[in-house]
Amino acid sequence: MSTKDFIEKDYYKVLGVPKDATEAEIKKAYRKLAREFHPDANKGNTRAEERFKEISEANDVLGDPKKRKEYDEARALFGNGGFRPGPGAGGGSFNFDLGDLFGGQAAGGAGGFGGGLGDVFGGLFNRGGAGTTRTQPRRGQDIESEVTLSFTEAIEGATVPLRMSSQQPCKACSGTGDSNGTPRVCPTCVGTGQVARGSGGGFSLTDPCPDCKGRGLIAENPCDVCKGSGRAKSSRTMQVRIPAGVSDGQRIRLRGKGAPGERGGPAGDLYVVVHVKEHPVFGRKGDNLTVTVPVTYPEAALGGEVRVPTLGGPPVTLKLPPGTPNGRTMRARGKGAVRKDGTRGDLLVTVEVSVPQDLSGKARDALEAYREATAGEDPRAELFQAAKGA
Repeated sequence: MSTKDFIEKDYYKVLGVPKDATEAEIKKAYRKLAREFHPDANKGNTRAEERFKEISEANDVLGDPKKRKEYDEARALFGNGGFRPGPGAGGGSFNFDLGDLFGGQAAGGAGGFGGGLGDVFGGLFNRGGAGTTRTQPRRGQDIESEVTLSFTEAIEGATVPLRMSSQQPCKACSGTGDSNGTPRVCPTCVGTGQVARGSGGGFSLTDPCPDCKGRGLIAENPCDVCKGSGRAKSSRTMQVRIPAGVSDGQRIRLRGKGAPGERGGPAGDLYVVVHVKEHPVFGRKGDNLTVTVPVTYPEAALGGEVRVPTLGGPPVTLKLPPGTPNGRTMRARGKGAVRKDGTRGDLLVTVEVSVPQDLSGKARDALEAYREATAGEDPRAELFQAAKGA
């Protein structure tokens, strides 16, 4: 495919998935569309054939994490298929071949666009002429926090308070960095927050401005609190809803709940790492809960009904078939953890035959009688037989 196609085509739209779709969602969408528009199922249908080619092309890019990253970066930087220089750079849209820009490498080819399109121009394009500039919005920082939940809270979901510390706009100077509230535009970067590093071929690479530290502004009278940075450390408490069914060590992303941005920039994201305490009775295997239930020898040998506790609900009754061995696992459906689709997993009940430590006279006599009645049986006979034949 040409570099122009690589930039202009919306492969997410082709597959019908959002831009934050997971690899599994992309694969599922591709397989569904591929079956629908496959040439073998649409013989003689040229439109279906073209559609199948589009789907395959989109999957080739989005199905490869490296190509997808390059594609996303390229789309973010050259979203309209050409590069549009800023005011004073010579007028309208300036279109050029990205293959020439990056050494003739087509999208997805050897080396691709490389892992740094966001750093190639840094939002600043110079094509002769001073032009006009303005300070750029800055995205807020991402914040990471931790929370510890009880076993039940993790299964059922919970709203918990989180106290977080992050860099916020300084209240003393209203985020300007200047005690008088009137910072001036940095003369070095002319308010862009970036400076050119070398030039050639009609464009410049950029670095954060060393004088204003990338802010684009300089405080004539630095604020005593933030020392001219416009940011100050702040603590806040937020009520965060942890969804049902989270597991120990899971990392939850809450978009836009991180530190606020500067100059109208978007807020960062909040990442919450969940820790789950152990339960004295229940365990967990994926979406299923586990529990070990002791039973008596007569219950295991003769069969019977056993009441089993559930997490946060009434007990359930399971029927033991006669001759139930120690360690057998039975299933109580719908009594497990909550899944993403709202349904529940199962409760896996493992039977453990309980051996009494103290026997009364009648119980001992009954067991002695049972031993005499089964004296001819040897449960280890097959074991020795197998050992000899191995």
